[in-house]
Amino acid sequence: MKLEKMELPIQNKVLHAYQHNKAFLHKYFDYGNDEDSYRQRIKELEKRCFQRKELANVIRTFMTPFGLSSAANKHIEELMQDDALTVIGGQQAGVLTGPLYSVHKAITVILHAREQRETLGIPVIPVFWVAGEDHDLHEINHVYSEVNGQVMKEQIQDKFVMKLMASDAQFDRDKMAVFVKGIFEKFGETSHTEECLTEVLDAIDKETTFTGFFVRLMNGFFAEEGLLFIDAAFEPLRALESEYFCKLIQASAEIASSIVEIEKQLQFDGFGVPIEAQEDAMNLFYVHETGRMLLSRKDGQFVNEGVGIQFTEEEILEIAKKQPILLSNNVASRPLMQELVFPVLAFVGGAGELAYWAVLKDAFHHLGLKMPIFVPRMSITLVSRQTEKVLKEKSLTVEEVMTGAATNEKKAYVDKLRDDNFIEEIDKLEKDLAMKYEHLSEWFGQEEKMMNQLLQQNLSFHIKQFNYLKHKYEDTLYEKHEVAIRKFDKMESELFPNGQLQERIYHPYVYLNQYGSSLIKDLLALPFENDGSHYVVYL
Repeated sequence: MKLEKMELPIQNKVLHAYQHNKAFLHKYFDYGNDEDSYRQRIKELEKRCFQRKELANVIRTFMTPFGLSSAANKHIEELMQDDALTVIGGQQAGVLTGPLYSVHKAITVILHAREQRETLGIPVIPVFWVAGEDHDLHEINHVYSEVNGQVMKEQIQDKFVMKLMASDAQFDRDKMAVFVKGIFEKFGETSHTEECLTEVLDAIDKETTFTGFFVRLMNGFFAEEGLLFIDAAFEPLRALESEYFCKLIQASAEIASSIVEIEKQLQFDGFGVPIEAQEDAMNLFYVHETGRMLLSRKDGQFVNEGVGIQFTEEEILEIAKKQPILLSNNVASRPLMQELVFPVLAFVGGAGELAYWAVLKDAFHHLGLKMPIFVPRMSITLVSRQTEKVLKEKSLTVEEVMTGAATNEKKAYVDKLRDDNFIEEIDKLEKDLAMKYEHLSEWFGQEEKMMNQLLQQNLSFHIKQFNYLKHKYEDTLYEKHEVAIRKFDKMESELFPNGQLQERIYHPYVYLNQYGSSLIKDLLALPFENDGSHYVVYL
């Protein structure tokens, strides 16, 4: 494997400001990402109390059905120590673990926890918080595959109640198995296919929810590293969060107001409105019989007018105390809940998460908390050996492909193959014919409308035939040189599919099928720097 650091064009203004503008960082965050910030953060966490034993038991209960490795067990034991801290990242639970950035985020969490453990000399534990409470199933029920140089979206053929949480939404095992087998068939058989497919089908056989499927596969990837998993929708975790829900409910007005005000500042500074915050937001969902419903505040009550539910503050606090499973966090309250539950040294997130964390500083302060250190996750593009060979053959770099060079090179290559004389001859024929039809039209004059109309229709027919000839010539050209032309398509569809970073489109099994399960371990062994850079890995 070969590793290269690559400078991406500025794709996210908030991330660029966070990394390069100290005034921005101190305005919207409590800590930087330097040694002094880590020392300050440790002192802050030493003042606070956590339900460490209870949390460790919740994580053990959650992880045991998925297989608890000795490394994970050690981390759970360490979590009960007063000086233990965590590095946390999280993601939705996608099919086949979802896009590659889920794996990249987990790698960042593990490497950063490992680095801080060595630097600080205390237990620093990697944790992956699965957003199983999310109900946007259309965001996670599909994968993308590359077919003949084209990126194809493939969605599992199953029906879901769209407001159900990912941890409650059950898939049909037979349909999921058929879906996954179809995906692997498109990969082509390798020496690793049987092992990978067996692993996935075994996970399908053991699980029925998107969250369970996701965690079983991810736990398999990172068992040796002891990465701890917890589902945000896990009922024992909800019970542990009961008193924290009460805090969020009682401070909901102040939290909402603070987010609105900071978001206005963020917009004024030119960074948009990541949350589109509302003054009446409660920032909690109620798990209703019809699904997960967002609550807002109105006339001293907590309501969702769409389904006609309303609670007094006393009633919603009673639910938090006795039935916390009926409450669920949203994008604004989840970081706050995470901070109340875990001793978080640092949070690993992507550019999108950074944008909405930027409006939460005062919300943390209203709860007597400080924001954890935010660590931008690593971004990675994997380059297969076949694509690396084509890059060398065409004298192109990954960066050039991402900026459109492959498309331009392909056009130049096809233009060179094309016989312009043929096209010019057809264009000449079309022009000559149009002139002859114009002469014919002059014979009839303006009075013979029907004949002129007929002549025009007849000419249009011939023009369509000329266009048909041009298209067929182009098709023949592509068919004749298909192998050479497809190299450009496959290179672009691997490195910059649909004009997006690879990690946002493809799932890890695209590469695990080629390089085997050791790929994850090999990536973890590379000398990445935890600075949010983009890396190119030549496999």
